[in-house]
Amino acid sequence: MNETLRAALRRWPLASRARLLRLNFVARGGGHQDFREFIDQSEWRAALRAANGKRVLIATNTGGHFALSAIDRMLAVALTLRGAAVTSVLCDAALPACQMCEFTLTPSLQALAEKGPDPLLCGYCHEPSARRLNDLTLPVAKLSEHLTEADRAEAKALAASATPSNAAALVWRGMPIGEHALAGALRFFARGDLENEPQGAVILKRFVESAALTAAAYAKLIEATKPDVLVAHHGIYTPQGLAAAAARAHSVRVVTWNPAYRRHCFIFSHDDTYHHTLMHEPVETWRDRPLPAKEAQRVTAYLESRRRGDADWIRFHRDPDANIAALGLDPRKPLIVALTNVFWDAQLHYPANAFADQRAWLLDTIAYFAERPDLQLVIRVHPAEVSGSPPSRQKAQDAVATRYPTLPANVKIVPPESALSTYALAEAADAALIYGTKMGVELSATGLPVIVAGEAWARGKGFTIDAASPDDYRAKLARLPFGKRLEPAQQELALKYAHHFFFRRMIELGFVEPAPGARRFNMAVKSLGELKPGASHGLDVICVGVLEGASFVA
Repeated sequence: MNETLRAALRRWPLASRARLLRLNFVARGGGHQDFREFIDQSEWRAALRAANGKRVLIATNTGGHFALSAIDRMLAVALTLRGAAVTSVLCDAALPACQMCEFTLTPSLQALAEKGPDPLLCGYCHEPSARRLNDLTLPVAKLSEHLTEADRAEAKALAASATPSNAAALVWRGMPIGEHALAGALRFFARGDLENEPQGAVILKRFVESAALTAAAYAKLIEATKPDVLVAHHGIYTPQGLAAAAARAHSVRVVTWNPAYRRHCFIFSHDDTYHHTLMHEPVETWRDRPLPAKEAQRVTAYLESRRRGDADWIRFHRDPDANIAALGLDPRKPLIVALTNVFWDAQLHYPANAFADQRAWLLDTIAYFAERPDLQLVIRVHPAEVSGSPPSRQKAQDAVATRYPTLPANVKIVPPESALSTYALAEAADAALIYGTKMGVELSATGLPVIVAGEAWARGKGFTIDAASPDDYRAKLARLPFGKRLEPAQQELALKYAHHFFFRRMIELGFVEPAPGARRFNMAVKSLGELKPGASHGLDVICVGVLEGASFVA
């Protein structure tokens, strides 16, 4: 271990505690927007009195996620204005581990393993968020109020049996809890596996226990409130995935949502997280719909803006470097670009994967290109490995180095911190190889052939080359170089899907503005009227979808 890493590890507990103290300060200050700034109290009281329609359970749970809590509160207000009876749910330090827990926010892994989350973590999570809901006199349920000692004993017993190898398959009281428990533990460690994590198995047990407790609490909550629909951000991990699982187990409709890529936009889905629904959505919902020239121009312009990220919530590089000459590529040989994902992100089961995981895909890809000196491969590591939240602790370069300390001469890696433009690489490429990145949608729409080996949303849409197994993947690689772009009909199909994905499935809420710091979102409205029916097309689509089950398509 080098001295730089030793120094970082010495600072880590102190830095984590300092971050927790700062977040407590932010939470009690301006972390949560005060909606009373734009609410007329008499009008709001009248809306509350009239709210006796559909019963909605909003599974916020993690109130310390300021941005997600803000959108959930906005939805609670908007649904109340449409006559719904809304109850919000928060965790009140009831769980021994949860989605709020992150490696860099944990002063002591040993303490987490033995005692659960640091009190400073729960301190900035529950009470400040509950206070903002109470300001609006909206009903708030607490997880701890729906748990018994028997629940806790049974959950602890189940957790004792959990291991990294069996966790994903665990079922409790008829509910599949293991997949979300394991995904939560992987997210905590910011890794795609728990290998070489001394506390990995112990902390996984805490996530399994939390998953069981969440499922138990929501089973009782659903019985008590009898909701028509449950709304949950993400819909995966612990506790969010278990709130959705409990609702499904009790025949309650589920709606999940996430911030989208385009600024002001959000993705809503029925029944499951968008990680799954966007893969299984019937192609007829977009394939058979004409794409007028105006819409084609709009999506083409947006795809061009993705190079800079100036129309998105997040941009990875403000000044991307389009000069790929520094890579020293051979202009006489075709270039193939492979694009990675962050290892820990949304580690769910996807039956269409050709490989067990991304590492296996990467290593197999390099092994193939080592036998093809007539081609050159550039692996572009996802920038979110270093800029994501949390930043990944499992690096693509490290995963490759375990098998290839020295890369084959025709293989190069662009590290995550590099400002080199992925789009510039793609423009020079004969084809792209992806595991699960959404870039498959974008690159296909530009005419670049894309070979899919994992759970990408572009898979199965008719414009990508989808691998079903490692042997099938190699057979498709054997066709390289393609020497041509996609056929016009395929590119048009890809552009249709890109428009559907970026402009129909991503629902725009123009009044949700980006905010600096931990708050992230501001509701830029001046009165309740701006949240009422007819004021925002996007909000109407969302609310009708939540209350009536209509499609979440703008």
